[in-house]
Amino acid sequence: MAISDWPLAERPRERLLAKGARALSDAELLAVVLRTGIAGKSAVELGRELLAHFKGLAGMFGADLKGIKGLGPAKPAQFEAALELARRSIEERLKKDSALTSP
Repeated sequence: MAISDWPLAERPRERLLAKGARALSDAELLAVVLRTGIAGKSAVELGRELLAHFKGLAGMFGADLKGIKGLGPAKPAQFEAALELARRSIEERLKKDSALTSP
């Protein structure tokens, strides 16, 4: 069933906007980043398959997503961009705050 057929309150993007990112599962967050699924699979189902294939989010970091069934060139680029934004955000915070506050 396509996400567009789900009740509004259950759709990942709408839940994120209403309740925040912490209310979503990893697969639902991936679905928001991926935006669309593929024929016969919703973005959430695709997210679940990616998590299973890479054995979790940590396995996806740095993995080559090109060539994964269901992911054309745009979806890996979107995911890579999201990861880079997260890395830069963390880097920015680390530069701003002192890592060591006492000996």
